[in-house]
Amino acid sequence: MNLIDELKTILTSDRVSTNENVLAQHSTDESYHTPHLPDVVVFPENTQEVSQVMKLANANGVPVVSYGLGTSLEGNVIPYEAGIMIDYSLMNNVLEVRPEDFLVKVQPGVTRTQLEKELKKYGLFFSVDPGADATLGGMTATNASGTTSVKYGTMRDQVRDLEVVLADGTIIHTGNMAAKSSSGYHLNGLFVGSEGTLGSFTELTFKVYGIPEHTMAGRAAFDTVDDAVDAVISILQAGIPVARVELVDEHSMKQINIFSDTDYKEVPTLFLEFHGNEAGLQQDVEFTKEIISDNNCQELAFESDTAGRNRLWEARHNAAYAFLHGNPGKKQMVTDVCLPISELAGAIKDGREAVEASGLVGGIVGHVGDGNYHILLMIDVNEPADIVKATEVNERIVDYALARGGTCTGEHGVGVGKQKYQEKEHGEALNVMRKIKAVLDPKGLLNPGKVID
Repeated sequence: MNLIDELKTILTSDRVSTNENVLAQHSTDESYHTPHLPDVVVFPENTQEVSQVMKLANANGVPVVSYGLGTSLEGNVIPYEAGIMIDYSLMNNVLEVRPEDFLVKVQPGVTRTQLEKELKKYGLFFSVDPGADATLGGMTATNASGTTSVKYGTMRDQVRDLEVVLADGTIIHTGNMAAKSSSGYHLNGLFVGSEGTLGSFTELTFKVYGIPEHTMAGRAAFDTVDDAVDAVISILQAGIPVARVELVDEHSMKQINIFSDTDYKEVPTLFLEFHGNEAGLQQDVEFTKEIISDNNCQELAFESDTAGRNRLWEARHNAAYAFLHGNPGKKQMVTDVCLPISELAGAIKDGREAVEASGLVGGIVGHVGDGNYHILLMIDVNEPADIVKATEVNERIVDYALARGGTCTGEHGVGVGKQKYQEKEHGEALNVMRKIKAVLDPKGLLNPGKVID
């Protein structure tokens, strides 16, 4: 019996696909990296089926890659060694909401907006917002963060427990539902961000939060990037609990105006949001206004109604689409690094110089509250010179970040795009990671060729 027939003894035949269109849909992500077809795509409905697929793959020495919605940006899910692609779209149930404990348990195929709708019934929300409507399994696999991480933290900060199927089909739990624990090694932290190289998530338990009583959002325009970053540092040093603080450079503001039909000043701009009760929020906003005014702010506007806030954040989230719309026929290379916040202004200026030197069209946006910024580069994937230029920009900003105590990726993950920087960033610690990988996946079958070589 061949592999496909064996898979059909585990799953119903309609959930085992070798259809060319299905394979093509699972051959890439949203990055510029070269696609590659898997041999077969399977659609399990529960943990036991995933376990059986893993046991079969392990017995036959077949690679396995886990797939959510393919929104990753560093080739994280491209199956370069073919094999079995596990698509979790049928494992998309919110299993349990525990409002008294501020916890939720989901399957990996649940999307961020799907969870948001379910939690709203309980007056709760899930804090991590990477922009894309990614799956919770994929977001956990890359330790995603996004606009709200400055206040609430990244995916790693939200995970209480993971149900994980290991390479040999063993099912384990990495944590529990308690608010803290001093028992054993911190397996949650190990598996979050492992990009499917150590196991496949089948259930995830997260911390959630009460919907804030009041929310205010604002936009502040500055003369320079230095002024904008200095304002953010001052806001954080003052202890103001800002929920979101995003930097958009002047080139990106121009594209946003064209795409979103807005008339914002085309200068370095901060998008801010505050959560809290009415009295405390007003104090935070007034204090923030004073700080911003001391840092050469050209224009300051706040929105307290829902429509105004949504319009503001829709413009920010559409920055990437604005560049795509303005450069038809080209694809986007989106890269990110993260540095100590005191180094951020210099990094962004150096990044802008790198983009200008490359001759490529590009913009810079960033979650400046935690030192994370992104460069959006428009490239022709069929033009080798564009790939070379984009790679040079990427290498320059990574080298700058690593030289100043930063990291090659703040939230996109390593995949294949950032793999070459791992030894420079981690040194001997990379060998520890390799040993962990060898213990949990001795045959090297789980998402091979990713994160560590």
